Amino acid sequence: MATSALRLQQLYNRKQNYALSLRELFRPLAMRASCQLLTVFVLVGLVCELDYLQAAEYILDDSGQLIEMPLLAAEGPHTSTILVDIDGDNCDFYEDDWCQRYGGNSSCISFPSKQCWPRWFASASGLVMTRSLPDGANSTGPGGLVVSTRSASASWPGGVDLRLGRWFGDRQEHAVELIYWGVYNIGSSAQQQTGATNGVLSRSDTINNIEINWLYAPQTRPEFHQGNQRVNWMWLAGFRFFQLEDELILDVPSNLELQTTTNNNLFGGQFGGRFDWEIAPKMRFVIVPKFLLAGNASSTRAIESGAISADVRSVLDVFSWLGSVDTSLAWDITERWSVWLGYRVVGVGNIAQADGQWPSNLPAPAASLEGIETGSQSIVHGAFAGFESRY
Repeated sequence: MATSALRLQQLYNRKQNYALSLRELFRPLAMRASCQLLTVFVLVGLVCELDYLQAAEYILDDSGQLIEMPLLAAEGPHTSTILVDIDGDNCDFYEDDWCQRYGGNSSCISFPSKQCWPRWFASASGLVMTRSLPDGANSTGPGGLVVSTRSASASWPGGVDLRLGRWFGDRQEHAVELIYWGVYNIGSSAQQQTGATNGVLSRSDTINNIEINWLYAPQTRPEFHQGNQRVNWMWLAGFRFFQLEDELILDVPSNLELQTTTNNNLFGGQFGGRFDWEIAPKMRFVIVPKFLLAGNASSTRAIESGAISADVRSVLDVFSWLGSVDTSLAWDITERWSVWLGYRVVGVGNIAQADGQWPSNLPAPAASLEGIETGSQSIVHGAFAGFESRY
């Protein structure tokens, strides 16, 4: 009985040792198999990722089917283009450097053959403007004729506003623009009569403006209405030339003719900005303020004929100032065309005007026509309407 029990105990111990041996044998095999399986999964993941990245670049073939292409694809024998993305929802013109740099259409699909935004811009507007006049001067002429320069008022003639510019850089944040606008023949004629003596007083004013500006748009180009940016600000700095020439002519038949002309030539550096507010789809409210502290090469010339003949010219260099504000409502019809309607106000100070040079007695001796008086102001204002093309 004891012998049988001993044999059973030995058999049990042998099975236990055999089980331990199998466990020690399969443990490293299991660990090796796990490592190999993990390696396989990693390799498969890398292969899938590479395939996904390669498949993310597509173009449209001639049949309209999406086909895989390399990043750089040739359009023709001499041109090439960069493919940006095929998902229009994920292509943001303002945040995607690829789209900004290499161009694309509104969905960034197919061959982007141009910049995201047109670089060149040109505009033309018509102007209807007038200006404020000084208090005027009174004089007594031949035969007791009383003349008032205030009687020759300022009219509302037409003018033109032209602009040409170009954006530079990968993100088109910088631009240079050239501006010219002018208004011609601001004035009218008024009959002057005292008793039997009569004459005609005429006024004719001319305004010319030339600007070369640098623009900096740190945010976006508001005329394209892309993204969620509804309010935008641009900085502006440059050179400006502004001319205000006014002329008074008194004609008293068979007695006297007096012509007084003053010319103000303001020039210097200006700064300002442009504020755009998208008030509705494709509609913008725009404000463009500018300020100029300028040198003014002012001059006056008086020509008199009749009982006294004189031709006197005087010059004076002073500092003058100019501030202007354009307020408009713009409608961006397409990405390439806009139209607008607005109002312009230009204030200019410390200038010479013909009314200030007018003599108090006529005919006037040459000595009374000499010299030039500055220190007056004028506000030029009026409406404008026009269009802009971008290409």
